[in-house]
Amino acid sequence: MMSARDFEYKQIAFVFTNEGEKISFKNDNLIVSDAEGKVKHQSTCYRLFILFVCGDYCLTTGLLDRSRKFGFSIVFMSPNLRMTAMLPARAEGNVLLRKKQYAHDKTDIAARVISNKIRNQSALLKKKRKKTEEEKETIAKLEQFQKDVLKPGLSSQEIMGIEGISAKLYFKLLFAEHGWKARRPRTKCDMTNTLMDIGYTILFNIVNALLEMYGFDVYVGILHTQFFHRKSLVCDLEEPFRPIVDGAILKALNLGQVSEKDFWINQNQYILPWKNSKKYVGLILEALMERKDDIFIYLQSYYRAFMRDKPAEEFPVFNMAEEKVESDDASN
Repeated sequence: MMSARDFEYKQIAFVFTNEGEKISFKNDNLIVSDAEGKVKHQSTCYRLFILFVCGDYCLTTGLLDRSRKFGFSIVFMSPNLRMTAMLPARAEGNVLLRKKQYAHDKTDIAARVISNKIRNQSALLKKKRKKTEEEKETIAKLEQFQKDVLKPGLSSQEIMGIEGISAKLYFKLLFAEHGWKARRPRTKCDMTNTLMDIGYTILFNIVNALLEMYGFDVYVGILHTQFFHRKSLVCDLEEPFRPIVDGAILKALNLGQVSEKDFWINQNQYILPWKNSKKYVGLILEALMERKDDIFIYLQSYYRAFMRDKPAEEFPVFNMAEEKVESDDASN
């Protein structure tokens, strides 16, 4: 399987076909060219981890063959960055891993994942230099929730209840200066929610590709219940990394990089036209790429801990504040 050192050199490529960009290959190199034929990106397929294709595209046998040969995943998205399909580079036949997944019926690992998420939400709020009393009180509450969710014997519903309360308090303060109302997935009720949907979709596919690489059944979660066509495990294990996306969006809002003029508003929905999507993908992807090695090490450590039946307290923690992953064998 891929090592952490190998993953350091892996790249994520976006192709926007509605802008006339085209995909070709030469000597095992991926080439992305514009409508005039000018090369915009060229890299060896050996370093490609995920290829995102945004817009209309005819899938070719050449692309499929190289995906299998070099082990990169392909994600297809609509022009407005809604995911339509994924072709993962997966490890086949990890029967032992899947047996362990199907037999797992505890909530202790799920509680640790959610505690990790709340910890990173609190860390992001702490970055603000001058805090109001309300902000200090909210951070204190989040720190308490981080501990409360680890209490033995909590049900999945109780864990998700604590997660929901924490998220509500967190978002209210994080985007307080930008007209925040509520987190409403997929409704596109404002610019922030629309950008969060885009960012979480990119993050979701990165986590999905890594889990598939180890052979996980991504439909079997540890917290989210099994539901038809929902990749519950991906939903679970992307949780600690969501604040990376939140932080990137907050930074862009504070720097004035987000403009209402970039969005098309229709029936109170903020829709990002394809011609403006590259700008926002770049802002979010830059933040995720800065932490991609941490994401890899976390999921590698999670896989090892799960296979070795480690207790929940020995599962990895992604710490935004310290910018490292805590793991007993992350360096192996």
